[in-house]
Amino acid sequence: MNIFFYIIIFIIGTLFGSFYTLAVYRIPKRQDILYTHSYCPNCNHKLGLLDLFPIFSYIFLRGKCRYCKNKIRPRYLILEILSGILFVTISYLIGMNINHLTSIKIVEFSFLVLYLTFIILLSGIDKENRKIDKAVNIYGIVIAIIYMVYLCIVEKANIYRYGIYLMCYILMLTFDTITLKKYAKSTYVNGILISIITMIIFTGEYVTANAIILTLLTIAIYLLLYKLKNRKNRNRKSDKQISKQLSIGFYLGVSNILTVILALFFNHSIL
Repeated sequence: MNIFFYIIIFIIGTLFGSFYTLAVYRIPKRQDILYTHSYCPNCNHKLGLLDLFPIFSYIFLRGKCRYCKNKIRPRYLILEILSGILFVTISYLIGMNINHLTSIKIVEFSFLVLYLTFIILLSGIDKENRKIDKAVNIYGIVIAIIYMVYLCIVEKANIYRYGIYLMCYILMLTFDTITLKKYAKSTYVNGILISIITMIIFTGEYVTANAIILTLLTIAIYLLLYKLKNRKNRNRKSDKQISKQLSIGFYLGVSNILTVILALFFNHSIL
């Protein structure tokens, strides 16, 4: 019975993965992500029901749009599959199965899904646009506040600790508003810091610190490999120039997901 349960969780994950691909494309363009019909980004043709089944539509259509015959980017299929696997992995690691489907497990899984949605959107948009989208950060703040209220009321958590994080949110949003008025854009670093606070609230200081370390290590390795590859190229970019092009939010998001999985695997509570 657990196999069928995890198959259902996988299907739910692929549906979320399909939504993630849509949201990553539309949010930076400030397009509606809930009520507007899906359409082909190449020919803008409205997609039918048969075009929207995660994974199967891509396979049956052979990776092409049914209307304009242009190739569909493989990332859509990859994200759908990875989302399905991620949902199954998370549900398994928190001990949620058909024999242990308690209200506490459902709430825990639901908060994890909301949090993973934040991380994936943050990472995906940064990877595509090198931008920490303010709307995604606002979503992260909203679910973090809901989670803090839940912890303080149901779990009797330390209200002063989360009060500090709430103050950090207020200070950074104030700073972000000031820079927005002065420079007509939000700062990338401030967006990263706001997202880190959300990570701490959901996954704790230990997991977030490990995610930051893994991110810095990944970036250091990337810079080293770039230097080795282009050591004879006089026109190679400086470390500062490369750093400005790196999608730090993407690396941080992926690192956070990996550290969350490892923490759950080693029975380290994050929620």
